[in-house]
Amino acid sequence: MPAPQRNAFSVLNYEIMKEKSYNINELLEYIAHNKPLLNDNQKKVYDVIMSRINNNIGGIIYLDAPGGTGKTFLINLILAEIRAKKLIALALASSAIAATLMEGGRTAHSALQLPLNIAEQQFPVCKISGKSGRGQILKQAKIIIWDECTMAHKKFIEAMDRTLQELRKNSEIMGGALLILSGDFRQTLPVIPKSTSADEINACLKKSHLWPQVQILQLTKNMRVELSRDGTTAQFAKILIQIGKGTYPTDQTTGLIELNSDFCNIATTEDELIDKIYPNIIQN
Repeated sequence: MPAPQRNAFSVLNYEIMKEKSYNINELLEYIAHNKPLLNDNQKKVYDVIMSRINNNIGGIIYLDAPGGTGKTFLINLILAEIRAKKLIALALASSAIAATLMEGGRTAHSALQLPLNIAEQQFPVCKISGKSGRGQILKQAKIIIWDECTMAHKKFIEAMDRTLQELRKNSEIMGGALLILSGDFRQTLPVIPKSTSADEINACLKKSHLWPQVQILQLTKNMRVELSRDGTTAQFAKILIQIGKGTYPTDQTTGLIELNSDFCNIATTEDELIDKIYPNIIQN
């Protein structure tokens, strides 16, 4: 088949148009329906972020959000608000699964062209040209949201900072853009092959030179528990947070946590485990 006739301008134009082609009426309808559903905690976070956007204040905000607190709901509402004004809002995530939960979401590796051997580089940068479509998008982006950032190596964020400063010709943090990082440090930290715990902690975002300049916001109200109105769900969420914070009782001899039937189903054999997770698997 004949190859399509493409030139640099059409590729560049496509990248920009893709980010500005959202249906405004659908976005406004989405905002009108979902904005009143924000709880007090979410509304405070929303107001802080929108105030920064409206006043053109850049920097980095970290949204500390344990599972069930409505982080994805809030992020999608903020994305809709920016895009409804025909401005560019980038939605990135450390994993493909997390990216699919955000409207227009992409993996950070794909969007930023992050180097794969980043841990071996002292001062890494993203492989993006200022004249490319992605370069133009990063120059114009009003806000960049990076979900599950706690799984990412600190050098990814540092590479992004250097790249944005270069592309936007601005020496401020993130080149003057507003970066929203979201995640939960109680969950999986960066995975470093053949490493020690110290290596993983050192690769963590909190060990970056950028961390002292990060504003921290928190979502604490578990909406999953509120909506289910189930006592066992509330107890499960409470114990999970205690384990994450390191306040759950441990065995004095081994230092291990002993899980009981109040927290989860206990299985002692492989067959029992299969039966607990997939009950009546033959019939079903």
